[in-house]
Amino acid sequence: MDRAYEGDETRQLAMDLGFAPIVPPKINRIRSWSYNKQLYRRRNEIERLFRRLKGLRRVFSRYGKLDVMFAASIHFALIAEALRPTIV
Repeated sequence: MDRAYEGDETRQLAMDLGFAPIVPPKINRIRSWSYNKQLYRRRNEIERLFRRLKGLRRVFSRYGKLDVMFAASIHFALIAEALRPTIV
């Protein structure tokens, strides 16, 4: 769930399905709610990880047609991502 989908109906549906929405409310909301800022930051980190993984052609194009080869390419990409130097 993202801010674009933070309508009351969508939020209620997510809660009915057992999910805990952690997106902040839009600025122009009349009734806002509290949210966990740490979880929202972690969610953003995961989204950025998926963006970087989709940038790898082998993962994006799924050259390995077998499931085991596709899983291996994802594992390799995750290992390369973990070894990538971080800028602090």
